[in-house]
Amino acid sequence: MNPHSPDRRTLPLPTPEHFRYEERERVGVITLTRPERYNALTFAVYRELTDFFLKIGERTGDPSGEGARALVLQGEGRAFCGGGDVDDIITRLFERDAEGLLTFTRLTGALIEAIRRCPLPIVCSIKRVAAGAGAVMALAADLRVMGRGSFFSFLFPQVGLSGADMGASYLLPRVIGLGHATELLMLGGRVMADRCREIGLATRVVDDEPDRDNVDREAFALAAELARGPHFALRMTKKMVQQELDMDLAAAIEAEAQAQALCMQHPDFREADRARQEKRPPRWR
Repeated sequence: MNPHSPDRRTLPLPTPEHFRYEERERVGVITLTRPERYNALTFAVYRELTDFFLKIGERTGDPSGEGARALVLQGEGRAFCGGGDVDDIITRLFERDAEGLLTFTRLTGALIEAIRRCPLPIVCSIKRVAAGAGAVMALAADLRVMGRGSFFSFLFPQVGLSGADMGASYLLPRVIGLGHATELLMLGGRVMADRCREIGLATRVVDDEPDRDNVDREAFALAAELARGPHFALRMTKKMVQQELDMDLAAAIEAEAQAQALCMQHPDFREADRARQEKRPPRWR
């Protein structure tokens, strides 16, 4: 790399046009901003979100440690995300030929892959509804905080589409098991928060009446806890969880051996031991 050229990892992120982004306490908060439409996704939102998750993953590789160490994905107003916008997307799909439809379905899947490939821990705040594409986005996050009155709905079969959409049939069985995943993807109905917690889809369920913003606050607190933690170790953990999904046992054990050896060479490992001896909280790099 040219020493006089800017390192893309250190450049500020572009200001998004179709959602809002802010950083505080080392947490990056991504907010969908179409509350009047339950934050339904448009073609433009799909594209910009995908690009954003890819760029923030590169940026946080900055060895100086600047920038967010965890992310929150949330929706403005009463809901998280009701899926694809009927007017902007659904009705326009009837105008496309087979190649155009495949272009669109690949566009939607690219967003989920970008979320999973992002090295930062991602917490999704689910107020009221996570349906269709919104449900898969929440599924792709690492942790999910739900309001007690909120629900998931993988509603694709209810509109004549396969429940296997945007990677849902890959991710969901790995999160909640094959039996539960088959039920949710085939029936497509509402799965309320308490049921989500029971089957492992919800990380935490919090009271959301009378104040639904309590869900966003709890999601931020969880992300802030992660941001204060050992950043290198958490990034490595997320990477290994993703990479080992399709490995056999021998390959997974070898991959973890190499990953752990790398962590043992990082300054945080020695700092944790010093902190233990000195009876103080670790000061993570």
